[in-house]
Amino acid sequence: MTRDLLKEAYGAMQHNRRRTTLTMLGMAWGIATVVILLAFGSGFERAIGLIFSSWGVDVIGAFPGRTSLQSGGSKAGSEVRLKLADVEYIRNEVPMVKGVTPIFDRQNGATIQHDTRTYTNLFLTGVFPVYERIRGFDVATGRGLSEEDQFQRSRIAVIGDEAKRRLFSGEQALGQSIRINGVSFEVVGVYQHKVQGGDNNDNSMVVIPFSTMGDLFDTQYITGIFMDYEGQDHQQLARVVRSVLAAHHNFRPDDHRAVFIADFKQDFDEFRIVTVALKVLLAFIGALTLGIGGIGLMNIMLVSVQQRTRENYFRGRLGGDCDCLPYLVGRGRSAADERFRREPAGRRHPPSYQRRQPDGGHGHPLSGRHHQRHGAGGPGCATGPD
Repeated sequence: MTRDLLKEAYGAMQHNRRRTTLTMLGMAWGIATVVILLAFGSGFERAIGLIFSSWGVDVIGAFPGRTSLQSGGSKAGSEVRLKLADVEYIRNEVPMVKGVTPIFDRQNGATIQHDTRTYTNLFLTGVFPVYERIRGFDVATGRGLSEEDQFQRSRIAVIGDEAKRRLFSGEQALGQSIRINGVSFEVVGVYQHKVQGGDNNDNSMVVIPFSTMGDLFDTQYITGIFMDYEGQDHQQLARVVRSVLAAHHNFRPDDHRAVFIADFKQDFDEFRIVTVALKVLLAFIGALTLGIGGIGLMNIMLVSVQQRTRENYFRGRLGGDCDCLPYLVGRGRSAADERFRREPAGRRHPPSYQRRQPDGGHGHPLSGRHHQRHGAGGPGCATGPD
């Protein structure tokens, strides 16, 4: 039975090739549209997650600014400058903080050289060794910073893969020397590539111990502070960090411009809402496209079912499985001929299958078969015999 059904379906597809092509095209278009749109939404979500994870997970940054509110004897617009002591304040007074590090960076104020290559736009940063864990740096080759490097003020550097490409141009970087403002540093490691854009990304960084940075610059005032934490209440932790810094720098805790708190988890949650909304929108568009294709497919199937229903009806009336098309055509022609004979001579119209001009005729509207049946000049004939 299955073989008969498949044979009958294949025969129907061969007989109605245009309908079959449109049906297959509608199904393929609808399914492909849904898959492509959903894949685009998932890929966009993964890209956003990968970019934010490259900045670190459960990370809060604090960066100095200017006050916008008057506090005590200080007027609005006073500059807030963070110091190394603020790192100890946060470590001792803020709960749930796992690690904290100062950052002191220079991009345009440092000259980094190797052989004949000189760059002034690489991102030089002095940090504590815990910075690599907080910011999610993985070492591709060599090693990272250590507490011993910080304690001994070692002149070593760990560079990003973009900095390696610029300074060494495909050469081996480990064990090589670079000069930072004329001071020689040994490259002990290279970080793995991060998915980031822009010029100030982590791939162009040259990281040295914070204590060694003091040999190159005055590190009394630092660029900012990074910390990681435990728990999920990152918003409360950000408020506590601002309150601790406000107490030591004499500004109001509700003055958000005095110290900028970068809550990476909050930023990621906001972008996650955008990605979810985008996925829902793309899924709706895909479902709508698939629904339109389904409506077209249903119409094609409806026409097919109606045709097969009439065919099965006539087959049943004729007593089984038979090719009823020649029979129906013959019955239609016989009925048309019978009506033609019964009509009066002045109102007769030839059947449609006879409305063809015969070869060698005189423009008579009837066929040669009609001439044979009624004779030349017979009833209903407009011309006489030749």
